[in-house]
Amino acid sequence: MTGSMAKAIDCDVHIGLPDNACLLPFLAPYWRDQIIARGITALDLASYPPGNPLSARADWRLASGKPGTDFDLLKQCVLDAHDARFAICNIVHGAQAVHNADLAVALCRAINTWMAQEWLGRDPRLRGSIVIPMQDPPRAAAEIEHWASDRRFVQVIMLATGDLPFGRKPYWAIYEAASRHGLPVGIHPGQAGRYAPTYVGWPSFYIEDYAAQAQSLQGQLLSLVYEGVFSQFPALRIVLLKSGVSWLPSFLWRADNTWRATRSEVPWVDTKPSDIVQRHVRLTTQPFDVPRKAATVAALLDQFPAASMLLFASDFPHWHFDGADI
Repeated sequence: MTGSMAKAIDCDVHIGLPDNACLLPFLAPYWRDQIIARGITALDLASYPPGNPLSARADWRLASGKPGTDFDLLKQCVLDAHDARFAICNIVHGAQAVHNADLAVALCRAINTWMAQEWLGRDPRLRGSIVIPMQDPPRAAAEIEHWASDRRFVQVIMLATGDLPFGRKPYWAIYEAASRHGLPVGIHPGQAGRYAPTYVGWPSFYIEDYAAQAQSLQGQLLSLVYEGVFSQFPALRIVLLKSGVSWLPSFLWRADNTWRATRSEVPWVDTKPSDIVQRHVRLTTQPFDVPRKAATVAALLDQFPAASMLLFASDFPHWHFDGADI
């Protein structure tokens, strides 16, 4: 990477669990026995089937094994090639989707311990996101408390869809813990499977599910704004990971216009939604879903404070990275 991207913080780098066997040393005996007895060899989300082309660029795909599981490749392709100042490692895992909240709690603790011991110590430039059992917000807050003193963890990560819209009060324990410790909450595409991933029902194909994930992130953003999360937690920061970018201006225009007409319903939202989003929300640059014409890109970036709202991300090892062209 050259120019202004040198020494950037890569805000979305994915590391993968080879399988659940790597978590066994970090699980209590009961859960270790359950994982083995029930044959739970992996909990990969449908969002990233290991063999799908979207799950890894051809030059970032291992000859064998799951994408994102090789430190040397990450070091070569992200830390060194991009001259990154830091890289924030995100694990997208089905622990955040299982129905058994007790199992989710155990798995999330094991995942975070595995990341701390097996990855974050390998290079001083690596940072991590705390994987939380979002099925159980009080214990998710406890997981944040457990890791907050380890300054290598710099973010909390949640899947884009769970049991409820994220603005609802059951989730507020998560935001309280995160904001108190100065940790942003990253929301990443991925679904717990409770509801259809689109507003019109269940799709037939993976490509529909994948493309519709941006709608889920938009819905969560509306929920956070209108339920008053940012009024309650003025220090909270939200990062929309891999949501795309080009939808944001029209989304904010519509949100502002609707608020002007119906603001009496939500009196705690005392300023325009666009102002709230600009203060509290950031978006990563991959996928940068715009035409390649420079004039079109410039016109888009003029519609919102892109310089302060966009965060560089390679999305290693996934398909989308545009290199130095962005």
